[in-house]
Amino acid sequence: MRRGPLLIGALAALVVVAVVVAVIMGRGPAADDTTVAGTSTGSVAVTATGSGPPDATLPEVDVEALVDGVHHSAAGTIEPVRLAEGLVPPTNRWFSGLVFGEEPQPVFPRPLSVAMTGSGFSLGLPVPDTSERAIVGPHLPAVTVDAGADRVLVGAYDDASVTLHLLDADDSLLGRAVLAQGSPFVSLTADTALVVAVDVTFEPGAGVVAGTATGTAEVAGRTWSVVAPEGAFEDDGGLSLAAGEHATWYPLPDDASSAAQEALARAAADPVTGTETSYGVGDGVARTTIGYRTAQGEPTVHVAMPHHRNGEQPDRSACDLGTYASVYGTLQVCAGSELVSWAPLLEPVRTLDLDAVPDAQREVLVEQVRADVAATVDFPSDTYFGGKWLYRAATLVTLGEQLGADEVVAGLRTELTDVLREWTEPQGCAERDHRCFTYDPDARGVVGLTPSFGSEEFNDHHFHYGYHLAAAGMMAADDPALAADLAPVMDLLAQDIAAVTATEWLPRLRNFDVYAGHSWASGTSPFADGNNQESSSEAVNAWNGLGLWAQATGQDALVDQASWLMSTEAAAIVYWTDLDLEDPVYEGFGPTIVALNWGAKRDWATWFSGEPSAMLGILLIPMGPFADYLAIEPERIRASVAEAAPDGFEVQFGDYLLMYQALAGEQDARDAWEGAQQLSDESIDDGNSRAYLLAWIASHGGVG
Repeated sequence: MRRGPLLIGALAALVVVAVVVAVIMGRGPAADDTTVAGTSTGSVAVTATGSGPPDATLPEVDVEALVDGVHHSAAGTIEPVRLAEGLVPPTNRWFSGLVFGEEPQPVFPRPLSVAMTGSGFSLGLPVPDTSERAIVGPHLPAVTVDAGADRVLVGAYDDASVTLHLLDADDSLLGRAVLAQGSPFVSLTADTALVVAVDVTFEPGAGVVAGTATGTAEVAGRTWSVVAPEGAFEDDGGLSLAAGEHATWYPLPDDASSAAQEALARAAADPVTGTETSYGVGDGVARTTIGYRTAQGEPTVHVAMPHHRNGEQPDRSACDLGTYASVYGTLQVCAGSELVSWAPLLEPVRTLDLDAVPDAQREVLVEQVRADVAATVDFPSDTYFGGKWLYRAATLVTLGEQLGADEVVAGLRTELTDVLREWTEPQGCAERDHRCFTYDPDARGVVGLTPSFGSEEFNDHHFHYGYHLAAAGMMAADDPALAADLAPVMDLLAQDIAAVTATEWLPRLRNFDVYAGHSWASGTSPFADGNNQESSSEAVNAWNGLGLWAQATGQDALVDQASWLMSTEAAAIVYWTDLDLEDPVYEGFGPTIVALNWGAKRDWATWFSGEPSAMLGILLIPMGPFADYLAIEPERIRASVAEAAPDGFEVQFGDYLLMYQALAGEQDARDAWEGAQQLSDESIDDGNSRAYLLAWIASHGGVG
């Protein structure tokens, strides 16, 4: 969700592995699957072997103490309309549109789309339609299932799955429907004898698993299947399910052989009940493992997105069950109950590498630091622009001290630490309505005052709080006393956006989507196209900021978690700035980048500007010391810069465009150095400074 200004090609791997996920992290608000997570205690089936770093040690955080230590108020403005009692409101999720808003919105777990109806749910298989500036694949119902419910709500969720509860007029549970990201199946399990009406007539045939039957129907040129108990098919096309019985619907993939169709039908006979996730960092990679639980522990199938399989990887021979087209590119259907993906490992970084910068240019940088310190404006009071002020000041102070100009930045360091202390007064919001943070016990999250761009609706928390965490991490790196002063609030901000353990006070991984490989920005997702994110770079900055704060405070496990989040989010640039233009989905799409990604569409557009410079600039901001992940094939960088600034760099985000240009090669960097010295102040972002702009370019060969 957006508002104003926002290393290598992705390595990923997908295999089915032989180790049951040891660290269970995505179960919803508590560990009891049946009563809270809403799924059975079925296991993850294991069918093959793989490799990668071991499971990381999870951060141990006393969230209750952090929450108790700050001011409480009803600052959030979210209302979970369709959520079972006791569940933490799931903001910033791919499925948030099911929970919030007057009417439920479609969601896009991929490859399917799903929508609640008044009495059940509808399923679709989005077909991408590509035009000059957009790729769209909306929810078009292909199969509608009517369970006779009086209302439908989210009864459970975990990292990658949602369980819908279908209730009668007395709020008794009629049945549960499970939809999971990366699964081609949606299943309905009856909790009482249930007659299900379906708007498509499925012709029953023999099942591949004893006691089942497989029905098929042609819908808009696609074959859909349902696996149900033998004898469940009614003459009118509906299904009759006894308590405990289930039916599973799915579309057949493209190019599915008869063996693949049999494998899908066999997997559909044992429904997915939920997911589990683990991660690890080491050996140059960050690993994400998603395990799909099934009711009886039989193997299932899963679907791999492009970022799951780019680059070198272990064996993917199990991914031969067919494909689906999607707005994100071709999806591969794979046998097995675990999806393992790798990303090139990035670790939090605080300073630029200036070792090769000549003395003459270092003197230029020192003088520019002096000028930028003098030009520092009064600090804003809202969470976004206030956070960017903190970040600009922190990078300027860090740069000055790195250059040996401590006296030049000493005053700004003092001012900055004073402002950080003000922002982190635990009871600050009891006294004022700006530059403070408060915990909302109903919304189950932290809201900064003054909120901006809908942050009171939980929009963009990772963008906003990432700047605060980065500034705190930079300033506290060599100041234990400051770290101790800031910790009560900064630790809570870290947990608000990235808690790795679900509690009754905060959701797990509020912003990050383990299957999609990136974050979502809208808090309530009140859109028919699902959730969205435009500034992928500010998301990477959030995890770098999380890591800098963790480093400054000696939280090693949190450093590892931040590295995992940062690495995985960075690898997802294949959906923003490093598109696989060989994939058929991009045929007819004009720009070199996608600026705004949704569940159901991808746009060359932003929330705040129609200018070409905004499309690319919002994917670069703030170009921290970690931004080498943006370095892709040089000609692609040059083409994107030319597209963004056809008439020169005197445009919004002109500074970041010059920095991006410097990644294309030494001459490009030298040209960027010259351009940065001539760039007007108006074309330098408020989260940046000319000194840092020049230093960043110099560190990438822009001088010498």
